[in-house]
Amino acid sequence: MAVTGWLESLRTAEKTALLQDGRRKVHYLFPDGKEMAEEYDEKSGELLVRKWRVKSALGALGQWQIEVGEPALPGAGSPGPEFIKENNANPIFMRKDTKMNFQWRIRNLPYPKDVYSVCVDHKERCIVVGTTNKKYYKKFSIPDLDRHQLPLDESSLSFAHANCTLIISYQKPKEILVAEAELQKELKKVKTAHSSDGDCKTQ
Repeated sequence: MAVTGWLESLRTAEKTALLQDGRRKVHYLFPDGKEMAEEYDEKSGELLVRKWRVKSALGALGQWQIEVGEPALPGAGSPGPEFIKENNANPIFMRKDTKMNFQWRIRNLPYPKDVYSVCVDHKERCIVVGTTNKKYYKKFSIPDLDRHQLPLDESSLSFAHANCTLIISYQKPKEILVAEAELQKELKKVKTAHSSDGDCKTQ
């Protein structure tokens, strides 16, 4: 079963954990050299951040790619072309899950709710967001469903609009909820280092 396949790869990955600023940070190193870092709220156990890093063909470490959580602010600790700034009025797309839902927020979308269409594209295994006024269009996948090889279900999808933000929710299938509970049990076994000075010693 695909669910156990993904869980198994998490179990066998090399894991280190750190408790810092009310967050439990877990770093996974997979046999193929891929890295995944997650941050959970220490009290609620809610996933706040998930990001990936892959080595290049020459073995150099690439940039972290954020899957869940706030996109990094331009110039915040990341060397790069700081002079290229994104317009503050551009739509900002981010994923912020809840216990029961995968959830995405697209900020800076001022149009009324009836302008948006949010649907599943089964052929491409993704969610498609569009507007009738042709001002916004985006396709995105749900990596969690891909990893567990689960189908997308239109009836699990809903959306709301408030304060210039489109909020798209996809109800987590029971297989995902079971896998997440199993992972939490697994993470409890990982020895956690504590950091009080905000300084992470491991690189």
